[in-house]
Amino acid sequence: MRAVVRAVNGLTARWAEAVDVSHGTAFSAAGVWPLLAFLADGAGGAAREELAAATGVPAERAASLARELLGGLGEAAGVDSAAGVWARRGLELRETWGEGLARGALTGDPVADRGALDAWAREHTGGQIPAMPVTLDRSTELVLASALALRTRWEHRFHETILDSAHWTDREYLGLRRRTETPDELAVASTPFGYVTRVRVLGTEGLDVHLLLGEPELSPARVLRAGVGMLRGEHPVVRGSELGLGDAGPGVRVRERASAVPAPVELDVLTAGFDLTARHDLLASGELFGLTAARDRSRGHFPGISGRPLAVSSAEQCAVAQFGAEGFEAAAVTLVAAAASGVPRFRWTTRTVEARFDRPFGFLAVHRATGLVLMAGWVAEPAEWEV
Repeated sequence: MRAVVRAVNGLTARWAEAVDVSHGTAFSAAGVWPLLAFLADGAGGAAREELAAATGVPAERAASLARELLGGLGEAAGVDSAAGVWARRGLELRETWGEGLARGALTGDPVADRGALDAWAREHTGGQIPAMPVTLDRSTELVLASALALRTRWEHRFHETILDSAHWTDREYLGLRRRTETPDELAVASTPFGYVTRVRVLGTEGLDVHLLLGEPELSPARVLRAGVGMLRGEHPVVRGSELGLGDAGPGVRVRERASAVPAPVELDVLTAGFDLTARHDLLASGELFGLTAARDRSRGHFPGISGRPLAVSSAEQCAVAQFGAEGFEAAAVTLVAAAASGVPRFRWTTRTVEARFDRPFGFLAVHRATGLVLMAGWVAEPAEWEV
């Protein structure tokens, strides 16, 4: 599983460089990667080379690693995943291609086919994504799709409050705050670009959300890449319990106060709740996803999938992510279509590590056991406070 985790997280980091975060976004390389891997397995020529480069693994290993990823996701608590391929009647698929994918048929009627695909998306995301991100027409020969749904509840819930922020001031926004005796859920990393603060919010199902705040001048891409790099152990970090007094990192301040009794170091986190919806045209970043050559409809690119010449006609992802007081939910559907605290005596001090995510920040939803990033995103604007 290490190889596939490394490959998927690598794609996450690269995608962070290309994705538009101006209005906030969420994206899942874990939803895209297995589809690219199956395509690489069936591709030839330049398309095969590009897809191998995009997946970060040799094309001949891609399908087996995709099956390993899908199998691992199927066993992970709090994760629902599915992947399938739909072929138009009359399109014969190679028996050796697509093992591990559920198979369905396209009728050639765009309305009926769209209805069936939308129902599949709703079923496998628990209704979080009601429709498949695809444009079907009578030339669509094959649809390759994945669905991923995440749900976890926090081990320590947050309390809702109005967010007091110097950055977000035009309306009342949802703030989430909690105080725990777990300072080492916070770490400050020193990266080649600057300092990045990470707070790991533990979920009960083995899924965690890492909140990432960089120095103000750091781009979202560098903040998200730093978060992935921290998972890999690439950057030196200082844990919350080891931080000195005063300003100790982006959004972090360490304070001491007198106490009548010995007390552990506390972590006080204030963050913004968020509710994100995003749609991504993967063909707009064809080089990133290895889909440049495969778009050329003057010839076929997938001899390992079918004897009929096929080219990629569309590739999109819909993603949603919601971070609230009780937990986190997210989902992604990805599709590739082919056409043709009295007055005591104070003897001790208590230390509090305060973290404030009160300006735009990034997040990673991470499978704790493997370090696989299942969803990533950027919060440009929080959810609004609802009375």
